[in-house]
Amino acid sequence: MTSQYDLLLTGVGLANGLLALRLKACRPDLHVLLLDADAQAGGNHTWCFHEEDLSADQHSWIAPLVVHRWPHYEVRFPQLNRQLDSGYCCITSVRFNEVLRDTLGDRLRLNQTVASCGTNHAQLASGEVLRARTVIDGRGYQPDAALQIGFQAFVGQEWTLSQPHQLTGPILMDATVDQQGGYRFVYTLPLTPMRLLIEDTHYIDDASLAAVQARQNICDYAARQGWQLETLEREERGALPITLAGDFNRFWQNRQACVGLRGGLFHPTTGYSLPLAAALADALVAEGDFFPETLVSRIHQFAQAAWRRQGFFRMLNRMLFLAGDADRRWRVMQRFYRLSEGLIARFYAGRLTLADRARILSGKPPIPALAALRAILAHPSGRRPSQ
Repeated sequence: MTSQYDLLLTGVGLANGLLALRLKACRPDLHVLLLDADAQAGGNHTWCFHEEDLSADQHSWIAPLVVHRWPHYEVRFPQLNRQLDSGYCCITSVRFNEVLRDTLGDRLRLNQTVASCGTNHAQLASGEVLRARTVIDGRGYQPDAALQIGFQAFVGQEWTLSQPHQLTGPILMDATVDQQGGYRFVYTLPLTPMRLLIEDTHYIDDASLAAVQARQNICDYAARQGWQLETLEREERGALPITLAGDFNRFWQNRQACVGLRGGLFHPTTGYSLPLAAALADALVAEGDFFPETLVSRIHQFAQAAWRRQGFFRMLNRMLFLAGDADRRWRVMQRFYRLSEGLIARFYAGRLTLADRARILSGKPPIPALAALRAILAHPSGRRPSQ
């Protein structure tokens, strides 16, 4: 059996979900279908972003997805505790699924495993073939030898407490914890006065993370904070790619239209993908036609421009991953969080100015100068990295 659509979106993660919402709002005439192997759009995830990451228009159309907003956040390091008066927002996969179901109706098909897809068709595991003018693949991160990647791996648990936690905003990084062989911090979101999402987070060389140890780390951390854990409501696990270097042309060679993590469209240092997903959705919807050739070209041009802007971040990542003692890498981030709030906001938004870059690199480095230089110049495989 074959079907005909204007657009097939395979994988209903953040990028394709946001694109579908924009298409429904701006191009309701298009015959669009979303496919995902999971029973819920968005899987089991929590996505966060900074207030300054998005434009006013983007905040407006993303607002139905946002579950929590906080006016400030906190960071903690061995020699620095700081509250930053910058808004922070949270989207849960539960809300994401609800909004997509309500908005898209039968345009959203779940429990549909895509066995293969090309530029104009997708074959399901059932054997059904769906045809479209264009297919956009958003089925999550896929390893590629063209990119040199580290990971931000984490286990997060959502707990109901027996007593209020007293937090008024998130703790984005608490790096006062034992580092356990790499840059480690605990990330905490206060969802209600009695409920917390606590994530044990590690910047490590591969995507593997010992879940048993991470769960114990969470319990130990909660005990040190005086939080009395009562009921475990939910657990999520993940590994966000962190780009150290790569060959963009090789990565995109013979690649069809890919978005989100699959298309390398994420912040190279934080792994956050929502700002780029929102920007790409706006960019694609602004154009009128969706022929495969032109759409692939537009996504490629968008990704290429993002890659060029991100070279400085990849250099910083090499310093974080490759320079100095692994248990002292927290010093890089501690020094960063002493900088101005405006610079920090622009860093997260991926919009650093030349003056910002100079400020980040000025002064005494938090790691040995020679090790920092080697990390900047050396590719993880021993070759000079491509910028």
